[in-house]
Amino acid sequence: MKFKKYLMFLLVAALAVVLVACGGSDEENTEDTGSEDAASEDTASEDTEETDSESSELEGSVVIDGSGTVYPLMARLAEEYMTNEQPGVSVEVSRAGTSAGFEKFLMEDGTDFNDASRQIKEEEQAKADELGIDVMELKVALDGLTIVTSPENDWATELTEQQVIDIFLGEYTNWSDINPEWPEEEIQTYGPNENHGTYEFFYENILEEQDLVEGIDLQQEYSTLVTLVAEDPNAIGFFGFGYYDSNQDKINAVSIDFGDGPVAPSLDTIAEDGDYAGFTRPVFTYLNTNNATEKAQVLDYALYVMNSTNEFAGETGFAPIPDEEAQAAVEELEALK
Repeated sequence: MKFKKYLMFLLVAALAVVLVACGGSDEENTEDTGSEDAASEDTASEDTEETDSESSELEGSVVIDGSGTVYPLMARLAEEYMTNEQPGVSVEVSRAGTSAGFEKFLMEDGTDFNDASRQIKEEEQAKADELGIDVMELKVALDGLTIVTSPENDWATELTEQQVIDIFLGEYTNWSDINPEWPEEEIQTYGPNENHGTYEFFYENILEEQDLVEGIDLQQEYSTLVTLVAEDPNAIGFFGFGYYDSNQDKINAVSIDFGDGPVAPSLDTIAEDGDYAGFTRPVFTYLNTNNATEKAQVLDYALYVMNSTNEFAGETGFAPIPDEEAQAAVEELEALK
């Protein structure tokens, strides 16, 4: 009898242990499940934050063509934008020349921007109106038209504005025609071709639409011009300051006397109201605002350009525009949103 009671006691005790163990296991499982649920909520929250972050990033392309002069500045801005601002956007920058670029800009499904080293012409604006393209002019920098010679030319280091004009009109044949102490060698003239706004600026503003000297060598590529001038002791050419600035080891810049003594082109002298003002000009990019209102990345890039152009102008051979002009352009662009 005592043995049966003892056996019953053992069975009850064992059952109690099992129940306690099961209860503990259920509690632990409840706690673990709660932790997993919390982790899932955290993960979901992180995923939501990542999705929100990703939704603020832009995608697509921005297509730019036009001026070879403006190209170094726009290419630098594009590189910075794609690297540090919107890596999901592809900004394609080409340099067909101002006039050739406007042809690509002023067409159905044309480019988003056209860089220009001159202002848009009346006939180009008329074409835009005909196509229903709303065009916004954005001045991005100041450039100095630079007269360049070969490093072997150690005589024509300074010229008057009129002497430059006369050289490119063909009024002089030899260097000695300008100064009898200079070599009796034929002057070889070079410049960018008619696709470029620099050619048009020189022809229209400096030469006042008089024909350039017969036999002038006009080129599409500025790199080719640099090489031709550098290798010809009797060469003289013209293009934007930026291409001289990045090739100072290959070519010389001629100081120009506008009436108050010779002035060398530099970032200081080609600045607004600088001493090189006679050969200074603004440069632009033109925005298709239809595209900017339809494609968020186009408007975003336009805003980036006008907020950042003065930061990168100097390193690409341009003088900055006044800050208030850049800010006014930003405000005009913000109004498109």
